[in-house]
Amino acid sequence: MTYDIAIIGAGPAGLTAAINAASLRKSIILLEKQNSVGRKLSVCGAGRCNFLNEKLDESFYNNAAQKLVKSVFGQFGKNEILEFFDKLGLKYYSDQGRFFPVTNQSASVLKVLEIWLKKLMVPVELGFEVVEVTKNKDGFLIKSKASQKISCKKIIFATGGKAYPALGSSLSLYDVAAKFGHSIITPVPAAVPLVVKGPFCHFLQGQKIYAKVKCVIDNKMTAQANGEMLFTKYGLSGTAILDISEEASIAINRYSKNVKIEVDMVPFIDKEKLESELTKRINNGFNGEDLIAGILPNKFVKVLKDLLEEKNIKALPSVLKGKIFDVLGTRGWNEAEFTSGGINTDEVDEKTLESKLIKGLYLAGEILDVTGSRGGYNLAWAWASGYLGAKYAANA
Repeated sequence: MTYDIAIIGAGPAGLTAAINAASLRKSIILLEKQNSVGRKLSVCGAGRCNFLNEKLDESFYNNAAQKLVKSVFGQFGKNEILEFFDKLGLKYYSDQGRFFPVTNQSASVLKVLEIWLKKLMVPVELGFEVVEVTKNKDGFLIKSKASQKISCKKIIFATGGKAYPALGSSLSLYDVAAKFGHSIITPVPAAVPLVVKGPFCHFLQGQKIYAKVKCVIDNKMTAQANGEMLFTKYGLSGTAILDISEEASIAINRYSKNVKIEVDMVPFIDKEKLESELTKRINNGFNGEDLIAGILPNKFVKVLKDLLEEKNIKALPSVLKGKIFDVLGTRGWNEAEFTSGGINTDEVDEKTLESKLIKGLYLAGEILDVTGSRGGYNLAWAWASGYLGAKYAANA
């Protein structure tokens, strides 16, 4: 049998593509190398699955992808994504612009997708690890590591990026795409903790603070964020760090550039007022270690000991408002939420997501060089690109 469409990858993009293609009455097959579908989806949003954002547009994505993202969301944006999940039967709510299932469980999102796969009688081949895809006069021939063969007229690559390799990530389709002539932007981990050494991380591991952080690359500030920052035994993490980590990761892992993180550990008070508060405390006879009481957690006394004992009114605020950390690297793929990099978006039709190089090949999800901010943007891209890729593959 030759299928109308074969979809490789049963993650968010692949599942959406399968449901839409089957709804359009096409013979399809869904191929997944793991022993179950949607394994990455099960860990999204710390298990809550923040699957969409109220404010959805191309500005929340990497510059190289914005033209493509704008075209895709212009056809299948926030309202269409919500309508899609309404039809699947998912109940959801919005919290500060972020959409979650009412159960607060990723499993609920995956379950409704699985129900519709069964309802539409979509054949799913699990344990199918693709090792080769060839183009022929009738379409494509797909070969697995176990020597299985699948023939199809159209094909959708939806295998995702490299993050969470234990849950199914693979470089295999990057290699296949490259053999078809596609250029691959070197994948690097994004939304990932940063590796930093020094007494702050050593003595403060496990300590969380609210901070303002800046990524400085070759002495130029490239990104900034406010939020939680966590000191760990290996460096810095927390939402604020994750939000600026893509810039740092690209600079370090792709270009070997010098990266520093500048941290304002007391963003709730400006430098002048901080100096005034510290001066008042000294004049009131405070001991050195008590100067930052109520301003920072007590653990900070140990790492600021010298400055506190000296009661250095000029140096102390400078450190608290602008502590510099040299970044040695990033944590690995097992701790990254997303992938930055992938198949070059210039080589994909902006309307249909069909490859400009290989007719009948469509690309969806994180396998493309499309990276969104945290907050539901990467899943939104998966839903939209999977849906449209299937639509145009089915109607071509």
